[in-house]
Amino acid sequence: MIGTTVDAFLGGRLMIRQPAGGYRAGADPVFLAAAVPARAGDRVLELGCGAGVALLCLLARVSDLQATGVERDPVTADLARLNARHNGHDAQIVTADLNALPQDLREQSFDHVLANPPFFDRTHGSKAHVDREGGRGEDTPLATWIDTGIRRLAPGGTFTLIQRANRLPDLLAAMDTRLGDITLLPLAPRQGRAAKLVLVQAQKGAKGPFQLAPPFILHDGERHERDGESYSSKARDVLRENAPITLRQLISG
Repeated sequence: MIGTTVDAFLGGRLMIRQPAGGYRAGADPVFLAAAVPARAGDRVLELGCGAGVALLCLLARVSDLQATGVERDPVTADLARLNARHNGHDAQIVTADLNALPQDLREQSFDHVLANPPFFDRTHGSKAHVDREGGRGEDTPLATWIDTGIRRLAPGGTFTLIQRANRLPDLLAAMDTRLGDITLLPLAPRQGRAAKLVLVQAQKGAKGPFQLAPPFILHDGERHERDGESYSSKARDVLRENAPITLRQLISG
């Protein structure tokens, strides 16, 4: 059995057991879940759900979802099942590779698909970079993540992803004409700083234009000047209170 830790998310609303080493979920899946515009009764699929943080954050915010997660690593998939059970949520966790989803899952369609794909291409960069990034290296091409998600979406369904800003060209290139109404939200570490992460949401079959939302500022101040967290009030609302991020309101507002 791998070494694990139990970590609090959403101000302690969720207690998540995850591997002590390698990739460990932090704020990224919380922001991803916050951006999914799900409603009670919707069918939701997370690709690469890991230990289940994003899926469980979404279940904690929206009641009565039909939630499914896909995770190829059997040990991590077991952790996702354990976390769902211990946090009192009902989620089906499927152990499978995106390239070989089981037939019954391929016959289903979903109102929302979400994904937090690996952040960089293992075919580029040094070994030191690969080691530093741990489990965030890409084995399955980003285009495969996008294609798999589109195929599982019902017409009019939304696809929401979080990704490094420098992978945005690859991400948008993979979003072919099956997706439209693409909205991009940069997640900037501080006011006036370049975004390192982006949230991207698109709708299957939509024809609306690309829209760029104002940056979501994660931290107060120009620099980190003291011990302890310095999250902005909006970021704290998401991370501690499970507040939603409504992309369309950010555009219109």
